Amino acid sequence: MNMEEKVKYHFFSSLLTFFMCFCVCAAYTEPLKSQTLILRNLPNPPTLSWPESTTLGSDSEPDPDTISVNVHHIDALSLNKTPSQLFHFRLQRDAARVKSLSSLAALNQTRPTTSGSGFSSSVISGLAQGSGEYFTRLGVGTPPKYVYMVLDTGSDVVWLQCKPCAKCYSQTDEIFDPSKSKSFAGIPCYSPLCRRFDSPGCSLKSSHCQYQVSYATGSFTFGDFSMKTLTFRRATVPRVALGCGHDNEGLFVGAAGLLGLGRGGLSFPTQAGTRFNNKFSYCLTDRTASAKPSSIVFGDSAVSRTARFTPIINNPKLDTFYYLELLGISVGGAPVRGISASLFRLDSTGNGGVIIDSGTSVTRLTRPAYVALRDAFRVGASHLKRAPEFSLFDTCYDLSGISEVKVPTVVMHFRGADVSFPAANYLIPVDNSGRFCFAFAGTMSGLSIIGNIQQQGFRVVFDLAGSRVGFAPRGCA
Repeated sequence: MNMEEKVKYHFFSSLLTFFMCFCVCAAYTEPLKSQTLILRNLPNPPTLSWPESTTLGSDSEPDPDTISVNVHHIDALSLNKTPSQLFHFRLQRDAARVKSLSSLAALNQTRPTTSGSGFSSSVISGLAQGSGEYFTRLGVGTPPKYVYMVLDTGSDVVWLQCKPCAKCYSQTDEIFDPSKSKSFAGIPCYSPLCRRFDSPGCSLKSSHCQYQVSYATGSFTFGDFSMKTLTFRRATVPRVALGCGHDNEGLFVGAAGLLGLGRGGLSFPTQAGTRFNNKFSYCLTDRTASAKPSSIVFGDSAVSRTARFTPIINNPKLDTFYYLELLGISVGGAPVRGISASLFRLDSTGNGGVIIDSGTSVTRLTRPAYVALRDAFRVGASHLKRAPEFSLFDTCYDLSGISEVKVPTVVMHFRGADVSFPAANYLIPVDNSGRFCFAFAGTMSGLSIIGNIQQQGFRVVFDLAGSRVGFAPRGCA
């Protein structure tokens, strides 16, 4: 080999080595250790501009196998409140809801407290605590009467207030009158749908099924279990079994009723499963940063191509909730020491586990997991000025006079899916004075709950046919 050939050989060998190294380095991406948080104040109260018909905005015919509607935060139904007041009320609702979910899970059964009348149901409702956080507008009956309905993945029964009222709470819209609906039909007492309740009632006068959903707080809804047509924009869903409540008492606020999105047999996704291929998804926008509305989609279009999926874990003792398998958490690009899958395991008796919930705001983790996560975040955020605690938040910072800061990353590792949260999903404003707090909390309950603050900006996909839940970042477009 002459000198010229040696030079060429060494040149191409070096070039090959470079490309091999480049390919290997490209294949391995070092975990991101920090990210930038753009600081914003508490959001102003949202406003509603909802056309009564909620049309699609074009003359094209809607896809009969897909429904897509806008979703709004419940604060939009709270008038004359300041941002600080709304945030305070949100945390109050959150504490009540978490207490109820944890109590239900601890009972290892699918029914809340039963009243003396003998009625009970296989659901627990966030609305019973005044804690339904997101709602949509849909038509009930024929012709459709448009009302606000809370969306709740922690509930199964669909129900709304109906005339005549023995006792009804105050709601934004006129109360639904079933006598003016052509599609209203009572459900016979012998119907299999009626028997899905643990202890259904039967009207001696009409021989129609009656329901009552009762809660540990003393709140309840009672009335006729019936069939009605629901209208989402222009798409109609006939023969939906729902409760027509004539006596609704307790901590119910604003909306006309509730659209149960749980896994149980009476939930809307289960009833309409064949129509929409057992798929739905929602995307909840961060109201401090986005003018885009939140949305919920039913049908094949609900499944995002960019979603990473994790299996749904079955709890034989409690079929309403969506249980997921959380394996660990990373902060600043490194796994948090002291957090392992065993802290989140659903045991054979139905205790423990992790659920994803649309009605809980702040993610709750079992106490040992939370302490380990909090301490790791404090180390990574040691350059930030600490501030006093606020409500349930024990890790807060004074970021007044600053427009942006670097914060350690937080990633949840589910089986098959790593979910990396935007900084705004875990360091949030709690007042308009520059105080921001780490938006996780501990719980003495064995049940951990992934809340909607952490879900913001993701399209969360519920593929019931595939028994999996997916997360698609930046999914609200």
